[in-house]
Amino acid sequence: MPTDMREREIPRYIEDEMKDSYIDYSMSVIVGRALPDVRDGLKPAHRRILHAMNDIGLLPNRPYKKSASVVGDVLARFHPHGDAAVYETLVRMAQDFSLRYPLIDGQGNFGSIDGDQAAAYRYTEARLKPLAVEMLADIDKDTVNFGPNFDNSIQEPLVLPSRVPNLLVNGSSGIAVGMATNIPPHNLPEVIDCAIRLIEEPEVSDEDLYSLIQGPDFPGGAYLCGREGILDYYRTGRGRLILRAKVIRETKKDGRESLVITEIPYQVNKARLVEQIAELVKKKEVEGISDLRDESDREGMRVVIELKRHCDSDALLNTLYKKTQMQVTFGVILLALLDGVPEILNLRQILEAFLKHRHAVIQRRTAFELDKAEKRAHILEGLKVAVENIDEIVQIIKGSRDVQIAKETLMARFGLSDEQTQAILDMRLARLTGLERNKVDEEYKELLKTIARLRGILESRRNRMEVVKQELNEGKEKYGDPRRTEIIERVEDIDLEDIVSEEDMVIILTHRGYIKRISTRTYRQQRRGGKGIIGMATGEGDFVEHMFIASTKEYILFFTKQGICHWLKVYGVPEGGREAKGRPVVNLLNLREGDEVAAYVPVRHFEDGKFLLMATRNGIMKKTKLSGFANPRQGGIIAAGLEEGDELIDAAVTDGQRNVILATRNGHAIRFREENVREMGRTAVGVHGIKLRKGDRVVGMIVEGRTGTLLVATEKGYGKRSEFGAYRLTRRGGLGVITLKVTEKTGHLVAIKEVLEGDNLMLVSVQGTVIRMGAQGIRVMGRSTQGVKLMNLNEGDLLADVACLFEEKVEGGTEEETV
Repeated sequence: MPTDMREREIPRYIEDEMKDSYIDYSMSVIVGRALPDVRDGLKPAHRRILHAMNDIGLLPNRPYKKSASVVGDVLARFHPHGDAAVYETLVRMAQDFSLRYPLIDGQGNFGSIDGDQAAAYRYTEARLKPLAVEMLADIDKDTVNFGPNFDNSIQEPLVLPSRVPNLLVNGSSGIAVGMATNIPPHNLPEVIDCAIRLIEEPEVSDEDLYSLIQGPDFPGGAYLCGREGILDYYRTGRGRLILRAKVIRETKKDGRESLVITEIPYQVNKARLVEQIAELVKKKEVEGISDLRDESDREGMRVVIELKRHCDSDALLNTLYKKTQMQVTFGVILLALLDGVPEILNLRQILEAFLKHRHAVIQRRTAFELDKAEKRAHILEGLKVAVENIDEIVQIIKGSRDVQIAKETLMARFGLSDEQTQAILDMRLARLTGLERNKVDEEYKELLKTIARLRGILESRRNRMEVVKQELNEGKEKYGDPRRTEIIERVEDIDLEDIVSEEDMVIILTHRGYIKRISTRTYRQQRRGGKGIIGMATGEGDFVEHMFIASTKEYILFFTKQGICHWLKVYGVPEGGREAKGRPVVNLLNLREGDEVAAYVPVRHFEDGKFLLMATRNGIMKKTKLSGFANPRQGGIIAAGLEEGDELIDAAVTDGQRNVILATRNGHAIRFREENVREMGRTAVGVHGIKLRKGDRVVGMIVEGRTGTLLVATEKGYGKRSEFGAYRLTRRGGLGVITLKVTEKTGHLVAIKEVLEGDNLMLVSVQGTVIRMGAQGIRVMGRSTQGVKLMNLNEGDLLADVACLFEEKVEGGTEEETV
């Protein structure tokens, strides 16, 4: 290597070189691309586009020009980057759903709130909006500094004069290196009122200042929930806003309700929002929507969500707020360039920086205009001398050999300056008429007034700020409009349980493990012997096996045949219509392979002093504290240890002081005190509750609690009620007594229930037919009778289960419900 090259080498650690290079790159991105200037609220690309359009005369009163010409001019003179980036920036400044006060007037397809892209720049046209002209006003009066463009060929403005506080009015967003800005738009009259208050009273308290500006005002309107997040970023420059779609309710003549979305949160894609709602319906994560369509047009936004009958619109709406972009969070970061340095500013600091900028603009503009006026006055003074001595001046000019001699002679004779003398020599003969001489005098007098006014402005900061205030008020009058975003009361993070309305639901599960919930309002009471209605459509070879009533806000403890407990909220069970198949319970619970759900227990609270009593197919009883089941793991927890060949069939919540009845398939029952079953741990096996005869098995368990009667029902639709007193209390472990005379006509026992006189019953068949009837319509009989016909079954159908609607008011009616 040559010696001179080695002498130019500078030893340097690569870590230092990388660090310095990265810092240089970061600052280039921060200052030259990603962050807005606090003074005009613009990034370099926005500023260059507006300046270029102003340069080529694309003013509001001029014809539109192709966007391609604007993009080309910006690229050629100011912004040496990709044409796509420049055009996208231009498009955004023309979109009324992106900017609160658009700066560019676009003609053609400039995109839509559905996420549609703008047409190519060869198809669209553009010109400046009047508000953009306000931002560029007086740029030719030395009001702002200019700097060289990328190739030093021309000068470009480093900031615009900006008569409006654009940073707050239109907001800004951008991601730099290691920092980001996200400034929401605001209402122009409110921001200007706030700025004027600072001019009038610089020491105004924060509280008084904040009272003048309600909060962000987004172009799409919608709701802003609460003022806490607003006040946070007013004070600190950071805050968290919750935006919600605006929804109105419409009711059709048939009574069905619709939710109509008329405004959506800022920067939410409407088409994507509709897709989100449709996906939730498809996945059955929301229930109650019968139709969804977008009826938006030029008149405004209108997304219609039609609801099914009896759908709780409040609960549905809040679910949509939780699961879709109908509610979004807008994180505010008021980061902008202040004196070329990125700073997180609060509201007062942003307004003070803008007012300082406007003060400097007014000062420089006034100085420029004063200098121009004084120069013109000086010329007019020379012209007045010329008019008063016109004959002598004409003679001097005529007698001079050339212009230079004439100029020097006039300057010496009348004491004129070079500029005045040149103006006299350039004067047209028409200025010598009487009318023109008067015009010179009038112009001179007006100039003297203007000079006095401008000097007064320059001599007093107070006067300069009055000019700022006056121009702000003019902007408010010309461009101000009402707020679009409505601020409502604070909304906490949505808890799904809080938005679910409490209602009794029928929970149905089939033999093959399909589950759903249906409102009890769906079923209409019938008298004994009715045919019923379809309560659930089942697949081929499937049938309804279990059914019970629970409130939407209760827990359901699912007990499997293998003795495992799983935990779920009732509202977590998908809701379906009468003929809906439901969803596989395995999709809701993490069941073990080969296991099935055997029993369900609705629980509101896991209280101390409460117990879970469980019964198995082989007559084993188990009692465990309810609090031990409060927090099941994902795969469930052991509820009962089971002997080989046994399985869990039923479970109930007790207080430890009840009587218990176990009934078997062959019509036997035993009644004993729950105290005879000692408390055990979750993994224990339990003790004998009833001794079974050969071929028999337990089908149900009752824990007495309401001093009612014992209802028994058979697979062929027979049943009866008996007094509990007919079953004497014995010790557990006995053979029991006859509870129903099982014959070929009645079929085997399938269900036992404790009922009161005013209870309503739900009877469900294997093929899925459901009938609702009052318990008072079933006679009380002796233990050994076979009962009466409860339900007329179709050929080949059998009764599967019975459930009680406790304390439900019975309404008259004999009509058969039609599907």
